[in-house]
Amino acid sequence: MSTETGIDEGRAAFREHRWIDASRSYADADRRGGLPAADLERLATAEILTGNTAAGLETLTRAHEEYLMVGDITGAMRCAVWLGMHLLNLGETARSAGWFARGRTLVDELDEPGPVAGLLLFPAALGKLYGGDAAGALQLFTEAGSVARKFQDRDLAALALLGTGQATLMLGRAEEGLGMFDEAMVAVTAGELSPVPSGIIYCAVIGNCHLAFDLERALQWTVALDRWCRDRPDMVAFSGQCQSHRAELFRLHGAWAEALTAAAAAQGLAARGDPQALFGGFYQQGEVERLAGKLDAAEECYRQAARSGWEPQPGLALLLLARGEARQAQSMIRRAAEVADAATRCHLLPALVEIELAAGDPGAARRGADELETIAGEYPKPMLQAVAGQADGAVRLADGDAAGASQSLRQAWRLWQKLGVPYEAARCRALIGSACRDLGDEASALMDFEAAHAGFLELGAAPAAAWAASLMRAGAGEGAGTAGPLTPRENEVLRLVASGRGNRAIAAELYLSEKTVARHISNIFLKLGLSSRAAATSYAYEHGLAG
Repeated sequence: MSTETGIDEGRAAFREHRWIDASRSYADADRRGGLPAADLERLATAEILTGNTAAGLETLTRAHEEYLMVGDITGAMRCAVWLGMHLLNLGETARSAGWFARGRTLVDELDEPGPVAGLLLFPAALGKLYGGDAAGALQLFTEAGSVARKFQDRDLAALALLGTGQATLMLGRAEEGLGMFDEAMVAVTAGELSPVPSGIIYCAVIGNCHLAFDLERALQWTVALDRWCRDRPDMVAFSGQCQSHRAELFRLHGAWAEALTAAAAAQGLAARGDPQALFGGFYQQGEVERLAGKLDAAEECYRQAARSGWEPQPGLALLLLARGEARQAQSMIRRAAEVADAATRCHLLPALVEIELAAGDPGAARRGADELETIAGEYPKPMLQAVAGQADGAVRLADGDAAGASQSLRQAWRLWQKLGVPYEAARCRALIGSACRDLGDEASALMDFEAAHAGFLELGAAPAAAWAASLMRAGAGEGAGTAGPLTPRENEVLRLVASGRGNRAIAAELYLSEKTVARHISNIFLKLGLSSRAAATSYAYEHGLAG
């Protein structure tokens, strides 16, 4: 195959989003006779999209140098800026800063810098955005948008709109910011943008929808991103972030096994150099492990997620709470919420309310719940209203206002049910039961506790199931010789476990198979939130089931 044929095939494959074919054809042509600067730039993009990031950055550097050789300063500047952007995403700040400085130097050689001058505003804008100066970021992104309109550059216009939306969201104007995301996504879904800006916008928009508690929007754009990635099966870049977003949606909707599968896929793709997929994959796995009661595994996941540079919050603080370290959890969540921007703080407030109540500071919990209620009033999305109602109900319950708590919690429960978020719906149901008990309606309380317990068991949420079981037992009276949620057969198995018998001996005494005994013991551990035979033995003696 001649060099010219290889270049033609590379260009055709690039246009058709066949990135692997484009890489192969271009690489073959490059070995035979070299590539023009524009084709080197396309080859670099194809390499980066297929996960060959190191090779892609090297090729993009060559493209930059080739543009300089032929006197195309605009092309050289564009490569310099994108080298800086890719390196910034990889966390290589020093190399990134060097390339951005090279780009700014080249600007001075042009009478009319063109749209790339708008991209040069992004490093400072992103620095302000993630440094807590959302207003400063908004000004720079708006300026970049003006450059885009002047030169009618669609990629720059969409990226500037994305940044403007993020800054607006962080300033607390959620509805306005999300509207900007939708506008940016119109250009993506219409196929008007280059592949890298398209992927950046997809992933950033979905992440910010989750941050803003807009579950419906997040679901719609995740489905669209999933379709976009499927249409580009050899693309690695952005696919990991797609999987981490899918993991979060699966987790929220109670499909925890599927969430773990998607999280593992995100982790695998993150190994190719995607820090956002690294964070999302491990953080979402950590959330499932924490809710399932596997606290050591959750801690390791949060530790891996933190390697990305983002804090694994509020999961890490809630993990400390689950371990009984309420004061440390309180200090951690307070510090995280205090330094967070408005959007991230809103995302942390539900955990803050829960931890403040557990740590014995109802005043701080009330302030957090009131802040959530204010935000929900300004931005009435169902998920945010559910979160705010649940927080208000929990605080009212702690304050002794059972009637008010019941009203807020029932409204929140209905919203969680409608959204299809079973774990939070079950938590609301357990709190409703506590409100009914405080109001003297024990029969309704037990029905709510049983429903919550069944919901937690179905999910595999062992700690929450044990909590619901303890609420059920509290109504029946502790130490009454009953294990509440256990079946009669499970009571028998628990009694024999407490007597020191092994699975084979229990199977012989009860005329069961060892496999059946093992399944009963697993169910006992799950229902009671236990993790060992020793803990089961202690439980049996405490509740009059052994002796």
